[in-house]
Amino acid sequence: MRRPAVAGSFYPSRKEELEKMLRKFIEPKKDERVVACVSPHAGYIYSGKTAGKVHSLLPDAETFVIVCPNHTGYGLPIAVSTQTWRTPLGEVESDLEFIGAMPKRIVAEDELAHIEEHSAEVQLPFLQFAHEDFRIVVICMRLQDEDTAKDVADEIIEAEKRTGRRIVVIASSDMHHYLSDAECRKRDRIIIDAILSMDIAKYYTKIYEIDASVCGYGPIAVAMNYAKHKNAKAELVDYSTSGEVAEKNFVVGYAGIVFRT
Repeated sequence: MRRPAVAGSFYPSRKEELEKMLRKFIEPKKDERVVACVSPHAGYIYSGKTAGKVHSLLPDAETFVIVCPNHTGYGLPIAVSTQTWRTPLGEVESDLEFIGAMPKRIVAEDELAHIEEHSAEVQLPFLQFAHEDFRIVVICMRLQDEDTAKDVADEIIEAEKRTGRRIVVIASSDMHHYLSDAECRKRDRIIIDAILSMDIAKYYTKIYEIDASVCGYGPIAVAMNYAKHKNAKAELVDYSTSGEVAEKNFVVGYAGIVFRT
């Protein structure tokens, strides 16, 4: 059992309080054309509005594949969890058949990477609030280079083919970190435009050119690769910074992006 690591800090630990908060963020407008997304993973008071705009659009799926960065440094370079995940809203099982169908060329089963990692966990209450009867596949990336992102996407695509699952890929990422509000918005715009272009090589060039502090740039590239496989296009549905609710001299940016066919 993977128990919650950030309940009570990133989001409320009491079910009633959590549901009350999620009701403010989610207005279901499920769009069957959405195959993947980028959703932020900060404390809900900061990024919940933007995450909610994304999750409001996600269609029902048999399995949500959540790809997140590794903030802790624990575990294997590309680690998939097979445990059942618990939040204040209940338990969600990992899709063991889907995980078993992954070729495991780069993805390996490992729980250590997930024990204290918050970036996938914070997506779960949104999914639990908006959907029923689904499973998850949580992949944590410590390696985030372009080739690795392509390899992870290929494993997801192969498992999807083998199982016939209806899936949605969720890239969990915040944007730039710890800049002035104005500078954060300026730099985020460069990266967001690269994502919207659907040009993955260009996207990585911009990441490296401006030394971007986008924590989940690899998971975003996984979502882009998967979306390109589905002939989907990217759309920015919301953008915000922590400066909208806190001081503006030291902010984090949050982009909500969906990929539609």
